[in-house]
Amino acid sequence: MLEKNIDRIIEMAWEDRTPFEAINFQFGLKENDVRIIMRNEMKKSSFIMWRKRVKGRKTKHLKTSNSFRFKSTNQKFF
Repeated sequence: MLEKNIDRIIEMAWEDRTPFEAINFQFGLKENDVRIIMRNEMKKSSFIMWRKRVKGRKTKHLKTSNSFRFKSTNQKFF
């Protein structure tokens, strides 16, 4: 995977209002795939902080969120 894509996936994963479904739509990665990337690319303490942040966060999953907006570099919208 290109470094540019990994950087964008990490950025989207950190954003509170970007659901995992948006990452899946744009990059074809499931939540577990994103978790693996985050674990491999971040310091352990940063990964732990990110996991605490997103665990149970309603805005990170479309099923529990009212928000359908996300930015896309491919100009596709959900």
